[in-house]
Amino acid sequence: MKEVLTTGEVARICGVAPRTVSKWFDAGQLRGFKIPGSRDRRIPRESLVRFMRVHGIPLRGLDGAVTRVLLVNRDYEAADALRVALESGFDYEVQVATGVFEAGLLARQTRPHVLLLDTSVPGLKARQMRLALRSDPELVATRVVAVEEELNEDLVKQRRSEGFDSCLAKPYNLAGVVRVIEEATNIVA
Repeated sequence: MKEVLTTGEVARICGVAPRTVSKWFDAGQLRGFKIPGSRDRRIPRESLVRFMRVHGIPLRGLDGAVTRVLLVNRDYEAADALRVALESGFDYEVQVATGVFEAGLLARQTRPHVLLLDTSVPGLKARQMRLALRSDPELVATRVVAVEEELNEDLVKQRRSEGFDSCLAKPYNLAGVVRVIEEATNIVA
């Protein structure tokens, strides 16, 4: 995938007219640069991805901009079934971890956009895990969703105060998981 795109390429990716992209650029909404001695504009890929997330434009049109998800769940079979559904139906890149150590290794290797963290994983201290992710410069932008056996308003408040971005109740359905991932990835760090 190219690191710098033309307004025409950005227009095709976003499904709009090139003139619309030029307006976004001129208004300062979409960051980039002009070619010296020309009116041509160029948009860095990273700037486009950020713009698309802020404005809720699906990243599917942008090759190489696959949403990376890390599922941390003690039940490998359930997590793997969810992985297969997310990868085949929604083009996410999904990794599965069943323990705290494995989750830490995979998080560092894959730098996920979203981490679905089952708080009932043995040995997991949810608050410490969240703080460790926030303190790692490579993972500070990862959105962490607490997955809870029983979810109530008090627990949601507690998890939010601990720095979690969202909560999800088990058992979850595929539509609910996709909604949480999409909401999380539309936030720019």
